[in-house]
Amino acid sequence: MPEAVTISELLGPKAVLARLEAATKKQALQDIANHAAASLGIEAHRIFDVLWARERLGTTGVGHGIAIPHGRVAGLEKVRGFFARLAVPVDFESVDGGKVDLIFTLLAPESAGADHLHALAAVSRVLRDPKICEKLRAAKDAESIECILTAASTARAA
Repeated sequence: MPEAVTISELLGPKAVLARLEAATKKQALQDIANHAAASLGIEAHRIFDVLWARERLGTTGVGHGIAIPHGRVAGLEKVRGFFARLAVPVDFESVDGGKVDLIFTLLAPESAGADHLHALAAVSRVLRDPKICEKLRAAKDAESIECILTAASTARAA
């Protein structure tokens, strides 16, 4: 993966959940792991265990209603992303103390090296724009959300 990673390179088919119903951080991560597992053909508990272990090291809630959980998963061939917009914001123990409603999960191969960091940087660049987050919160469906993420990422990579 080149240094200028785009969101479209990270998102596979059906990688966006437009209205995830979760009452807690743990439930949100479990639901995302289940969704990712179905797409990737990897056991959900393996994905969840990686995400939860990373979360125990320190919150991935970066503030402004955004979380970027991430981790390395054996069996993956490339970095993959999954986006979820929560129906109701949940406590993510975020750095700013606010609740989270936008979650972009990154899963990387164990040997990802710098690819994992480039993907994190690309997602962070897009999600730190308040106007983009506003559009993501207002979007009607998963297809609209994916278009917003892809267009924002492409504009920033250019």
